[in-house]
This record gives sequence, C-alpha cells and structure tokens, in this order.
Amino acid sequence: MRIIYMGSPDFAVPSLDILVKNGYDVVAVITATDKFGGRGGKKLLKTPVKVYAEENSIPVLQPKNLKAPKFIEELASYKADVQIVVAFRMLPVMVWDMPQHGTYNLHGSLLPKYRGAAPINWAVVRGEKETGVTSFKLKHAIDTGDYLFQRKITIGEDETAGELYERMRFLGADVIHDTVKAIKSNEFKLIPQDDSEATSAPKIYRETCEINWHQDVSTVYNFIRGMSPFPTAWTTLDGLQFQITKCKKKESDQALSPGQVVIERTKKMKISCTNGYIILKEVKLQGKRKMTVVDFLNGYKETTWEIGMKDDK
Repeated sequence: MRIIYMGSPDFAVPSLDILVKNGYDVVAVITATDKFGGRGGKKLLKTPVKVYAEENSIPVLQPKNLKAPKFIEELASYKADVQIVVAFRMLPVMVWDMPQHGTYNLHGSLLPKYRGAAPINWAVVRGEKETGVTSFKLKHAIDTGDYLFQRKITIGEDETAGELYERMRFLGADVIHDTVKAIKSNEFKLIPQDDSEATSAPKIYRETCEINWHQDVSTVYNFIRGMSPFPTAWTTLDGLQFQITKCKKKESDQALSPGQVVIERTKKMKISCTNGYIILKEVKLQGKRKMTVVDFLNGYKETTWEIGMKDDK
C-alpha cells in the first residue's frame, strides 16, 4: 500500500516514524515550506517532518499552494493508495479525495469534542480530566468525518498543555499505526460522529491569552497551564505585558480583590482571584527572558504593582 504522509511539527514525527519502522511504503512526504528563524531570524529552518524524511530518504514536497496544477500533477504521479495527515493544514477536496482509500487525519481529542485548531490547549483550559486522539476520514466539514480509532489519556491535575502534547505525540503514533493496518487489511468500520456532542477548540490568538482575574482560582490556574508553554497566558504589570509560565494555586476565603499583587518577605509573589491566589514560580516580562520569581523580584523595582484588568468580569 502506497502512502503519502502530510505533517510538519514534531507532533507528526512519531506517527511517520512508526510507519517507516514497520515497513510501510511511505512514497512521499508533504510538509510546510522552510522558514527563516533561529537567532536573528537568519537561519532557514526545515520542519521536523522534513528533517526526518530526508534522514530516511523519503521524497519531500513543499507546496505553497495546495491547489496549484503543478503540485496536483506531482502528487497524482505518486499513485498513493491512502494519505495520512498529522498536524498539517486544511486540504482542498482535489487533494484529500485523490487516493482510492481516501485521506485519514489524526486529531488531538476524542471527537466530536474539541473540533478545531487547538484541542490540547482547550481540553486543559476547560479542566478536563481526560482527552485522547482520534483517527478519522476526511470530508468537507472540518473535523467531522467518520472515525476509525480513539485512544484515551488522562490529564494530570497540574499538567500543562505542553506536557500533555508530548505524551499525545506517541499515543497518536499508535493510533496511526492501527489505522493503516486496518485500512490495508480492509478490516475496519467507520463510526459516525454524534454532532450533538460536539464542542469547539478555536485557534488561539495573543488576545485570547489574556488572564481574567475575576474568576475562581481553579479556572485561572487551568487557563494558565492550558496556555503553557505556548502561546503563554499573560496579564499586564505596570503597563507591561507580563507572562506567567509556571505557577501554583491556593484557595482562600480571605482573598483580596481580583488582580491584586501580593509580595511576601520570602520572595514570593502571588496574584488574587475571586477565591484564592495564583502563586507565581516563573515569569517573563515583555522583551525579557524567562526568569524565576526570585530573580524577577531581585531585579525589578516595585512601583505601583498595578495589574491591568480585562473589561469582562
């Protein structure tokens, strides 16, 4: 069975690796174009999937336009039986409908829950106790196709989205392996999603990451760890953007007004919510490097310690 694999970030590497190591015929990889980055933004960086493909002598295609006739012609020349997509971009119909067995995608949730661009982040933000991965067959509406396999994974009480992401990379690889085996043997049943149970996981923007302190401490804590390590939850301190990268929570029935900063003699810093405090462990000021709260307090001269507040309460 000839396979075209589509993906770009490190999340997609274990799924490609498991197919290669189990002897499947991955005839080509489709990935994002190289981009400048690194120190000074002067180094041309390859995607992790491209690096892996080149190390394993797999042809790589990097189209800017997925509808370009030249790309469509080249894609068709590989005569793929199936296409596997892990953490790639939205595909036009002419691409996903090309193989005889269709195109199958890996999604980082238990569909139909958390359809959208950021399922891992939003599962943590919403305080879910478990999530998982789903392999499903692509169709027109995003993340709505019939699914083959799902695997569950628990979410730790203090686990960040980044930590969960690392574990789900490998859980996803196992599901992709099972999916390809089932398609090859033609021993599987597609299961329709129940649209009435669907929830959304929209793309996260910078403004989405602003902390609303007028909430209970568990809600704020889940929000911060759901945005960690990227794109990172933030508030404003003395007019500057102030990111919180690591923290703890403490409930208290004697909390101060939401958003008030408390500095303790033991070099501790906490910010009040409606029923407790977020205790800061690691922070990052706009334009500065990440630092521990102790280092921050040693180097930052307290003035007004005013926290900029969101309008919605």
